[in-house]
Amino acid sequence: MTSPLCTDVLIVGGGIAGLWLNARLRSQGFSTLLVENASLGGGQSLKSQGIIHGGAKYALHGALSGASEAIADMPRRWREALAGTGELDLAGVRVLSDAHYLWSPGTLAGNLSSFLASKAVRSRVDQVKGADLPPALQHPKFKGKVYRLNELVLDVPSLIERLSLLAGDSLLAAQQIEALRGTASEPAEQSEQAEQSAQADPREPTELTKPAELLGLRLDGREVRAQRIVLSAGAGNAQLLADLGIRQPSMQRRPLHMVLVKGPGLKPLYAHCLGGGPKPRVTITSHPAADGQWVWYLGGDLAEAAGVARDERAQIRAAQHELAQLLPWIDLSTAHWATLRVDRAEPAQSSLGRPDNAFLAEQGRLLVGWPTKLALAPDFADRVLAALARDGIRPGPPSTRPELPRPPLGQPIWTSLLP
Repeated sequence: MTSPLCTDVLIVGGGIAGLWLNARLRSQGFSTLLVENASLGGGQSLKSQGIIHGGAKYALHGALSGASEAIADMPRRWREALAGTGELDLAGVRVLSDAHYLWSPGTLAGNLSSFLASKAVRSRVDQVKGADLPPALQHPKFKGKVYRLNELVLDVPSLIERLSLLAGDSLLAAQQIEALRGTASEPAEQSEQAEQSAQADPREPTELTKPAELLGLRLDGREVRAQRIVLSAGAGNAQLLADLGIRQPSMQRRPLHMVLVKGPGLKPLYAHCLGGGPKPRVTITSHPAADGQWVWYLGGDLAEAAGVARDERAQIRAAQHELAQLLPWIDLSTAHWATLRVDRAEPAQSSLGRPDNAFLAEQGRLLVGWPTKLALAPDFADRVLAALARDGIRPGPPSTRPELPRPPLGQPIWTSLLP
């Protein structure tokens, strides 16, 4: 029988949101335990493009939206952390690009969107030309316009590795997660009785006079009690809530059909290619493979509604057609292609809209949230810390902890999809 554990905050989910929150809490003296049932970052985090958005992509019609304003301060906070002077010390995390770009291919619609975006976010956008262009666009045939955004692109695997180091001894690998219910003042031996009572016929009387509350979780049979429990498991939150018998908050999934291409002719490119609509025609980020070649990861409108409806072959053909039109000087004749279906997990919104901010809901000791975007992980942590401060939750006395089984680091998605 494993010994029970006590912690100030128990976090479920080892993606960027959970790992960032875990590090923030530990930096403020809280005892934490983060449980992951697979690999760190292996859910949505390693499927993201690593862009630390500052909001420009949400202003393509010339007006600042709620999403644009909510995320505007994120690049500054991430830059400070990467410099080792911010709320976390992320020194050593690999920065793939110090800027992301808005790229108009030269069409009237694309140029108009680019112009409006630059006016709406005047302080965040600078036009670049010539040698300042991204390497993949430095070609005589390129006739478009490019605007530099004050937005980073990070190597997500190195970010996860750094956050796992900041976690110290707080990580736990566990497959089975169950509710631990009882009353906060009852002796430990009554918690099992409370658990059985919660599962019994509700019409039958019980010996407990107080309703059972969530005190913690059983993780592979190990009892863990906590002052607060945070669910930050992305798409896994839905099943966790169902297992706990909780219906709200509800979750939505926004499906994407991303494309990966790897080849010797690729050069680094980090850009939103603009069309005439409210979304980028295609968003390209570049990631280093182990053999020294670059992998382009394609999102944007290409990966959304029409892309989701296509099968893998049709989606690759659509991506090949887009790149041939936009970048005809890039030789893709020997490139390798793959697609990846991703479900972005978010709190349910009307018409599957994208939430503007990180989201957090509370039910007693339980906090449930989604950052909604990698860049908003600091905002998610802010909301949890504010809830703890409001409720008077403070770090408890330090205690020793046995060595725990540790979840592995997730691997970049292209290692399994491309040669």
